[in-house]
Amino acid sequence: MFETLSDRLTSVFSSLRSKGRLSDADIDATCREIRIALLEADVALPVVKDFVARVKERARGAEVSQALNPAQQVVKIVNDELIEVLGGETRRLRYAKTPPTVIMLAGLQGSGKTTLAGKLAKWLRDQGHAPLLVACDLQRPNAVQQLAVMAERAGVAVYAPEPGNGVGDPVAVARQSVDHARRQQHDVVIVDTAGRLGIDQELMKQAADIRDAVTPDEVLFVLDAMIGQDAVSTASAFMDGVGFDGVVLTKLDGDARGGAALSVRHVTGRPIMFASTGEKLEDFDAFHPDRMAGRILDMGDILTLIEQAQKTFDEQEAAKMAGKLVSGDGFTLEDFLEQMMMVRRMGPIKNLLGMMPGMGQMRDQLNQVDDRDLDRIAAIIRSMTPGERQDPKIINGSRRARIAKGSGVTVTEVNNLVVRFFEAQKMMKRMTQGMGIPGMPGGRKQKAQKPKKGRRVSGDPRKAALGKAGANASSSDAPKLPKGLLGNLGGGQLPPGLELPPGFDPSKLKLPGQN
Repeated sequence: MFETLSDRLTSVFSSLRSKGRLSDADIDATCREIRIALLEADVALPVVKDFVARVKERARGAEVSQALNPAQQVVKIVNDELIEVLGGETRRLRYAKTPPTVIMLAGLQGSGKTTLAGKLAKWLRDQGHAPLLVACDLQRPNAVQQLAVMAERAGVAVYAPEPGNGVGDPVAVARQSVDHARRQQHDVVIVDTAGRLGIDQELMKQAADIRDAVTPDEVLFVLDAMIGQDAVSTASAFMDGVGFDGVVLTKLDGDARGGAALSVRHVTGRPIMFASTGEKLEDFDAFHPDRMAGRILDMGDILTLIEQAQKTFDEQEAAKMAGKLVSGDGFTLEDFLEQMMMVRRMGPIKNLLGMMPGMGQMRDQLNQVDDRDLDRIAAIIRSMTPGERQDPKIINGSRRARIAKGSGVTVTEVNNLVVRFFEAQKMMKRMTQGMGIPGMPGGRKQKAQKPKKGRRVSGDPRKAALGKAGANASSSDAPKLPKGLLGNLGGGQLPPGLELPPGFDPSKLKLPGQN
């Protein structure tokens, strides 16, 4: 969603990197470009004015003028201010001292409240809680049935005593759900309320009555990040009519400019607590302002990538796979398929690569990444026999034709997979053997050094005699000093001209007082 804003800001900062010192004109030009980028991203005008004013004030201060790299310091200032606009620190849920904790969802129709209720319930279940979904949207057709389906997919319970479709009292359902949760030992209650296509008094009154009936610990305003500048006016209206404690952004995976979502926290003073980035139940997590700012400025989001990997990969399986990688030959196509499926469960490959720093400059290449390529590779491997997966060397021409026919691909694709697998095995073996670095286990042996050329013999007979005497003294037959007498000076050898008489053994020399 923030690709356009990210591209504009990245191009602004790239022009500063070649400057060793920033003048007032450079700062004004940079702030002007930042202002245009934010306005084009649909950020509210008051937010843009305050943001640019703070950046300009800090950029003209001592932290930039005295910095070794002013351009990087400006990027840091923009990053800090962007984090502040997005909320500063990550806001966590407040849980009630005495269960159940009641969470009420409010927002317009179409903002994704019901789907988000299922995502939040699954997220809480993964955190070790026992949530209960409550169907209080009794106006929208099939809203109760949709919530029941979401609860089943999330693996949580649902409380829906009324059929909906215009039948039932949502305030009474909300009030009864708290007592039901206590009896069934649910520690979190998520109340899904009704929405409208627009803001009206009936909507506000019903939401306020539900709020008064259940006294929620958290009221979350569900905001569609794609509605543009209406996000600010809608949030302000709900803030005045119902009041809320935090904001949940939905549809962040859309292609809208989305800058209005950046304005909600500044306008309402309420933090963004959660973000929904897809249609699956797993595409939901707590909102981290620092990580989102890093994504916008193309600095990557390594922490989120690590957290997703920790959720997906089992530690014991990872240790077992590491042992196979070290052995080289122990890594089979079966192991490769298992690892590929684990990576696939982390989410779309494009999104994973997009969390790496600097990937914003390779957006065209990322758009060409297709997860269906992984599905074709998986189909090829699953069309092999267990023996072929363990030892791909036995896959001959007839076997490759059978595998291609069973997986619906060409023989060439099967050949490419087998060849790439063998190359990967060789590469892993070279890495585990020290990659050919001298001195490492399995590395290449160091070449024997050529003996140095002897000293030149001078034409002067006296100098030649001295040189010959020095050569004799440094030969292997020359007597050496005992260790510790002169240390390691000259390797324990006497300097030329101070050699001992032939046949003299210093180890047999008896000093006074020795027997």
